[in-house]
Amino acid sequence: YINSPGGSFTALTAIYDTMRYIKPDVQTFCLGQAASAAAVLLAAGTKGKRYALPNSRILIHQPYTEGTGGQISDLEIQANEIIRMRTLLETMVAEASGKTPEEVSRDVERDKILTAADAVEYGIIDEVLDTLKPTV
Repeated sequence: YINSPGGSFTALTAIYDTMRYIKPDVQTFCLGQAASAAAVLLAAGTKGKRYALPNSRILIHQPYTEGTGGQISDLEIQANEIIRMRTLLETMVAEASGKTPEEVSRDVERDKILTAADAVEYGIIDEVLDTLKPTV
């Protein structure tokens, strides 16, 4: 169950890699919001098992980093790392959604806020859960 404004990129990759490593399917449910890193994890669930409640909010955007200081050579190292992180995020979202990395790159240039229904259309989730379904 996900209700999160996001978090660090390294926390995202640790959880993402674990989700991909384990054998069982991973169901993901958005309750409230899945923003930033949390949106990537929502999308990374097993296809066909990614859900959101009707009033959920999903936000995707490029990785954010706090201001960096130092020598020009250090800034160049940091800039290259940020570009690597952005490319990895775009690849993760593209693989999960069926979009191309180029489409995702355009979409995350600025904040992209999706309703639950929009997230189905985008390919981040598979279904909006609006009613309780009877168990068999």
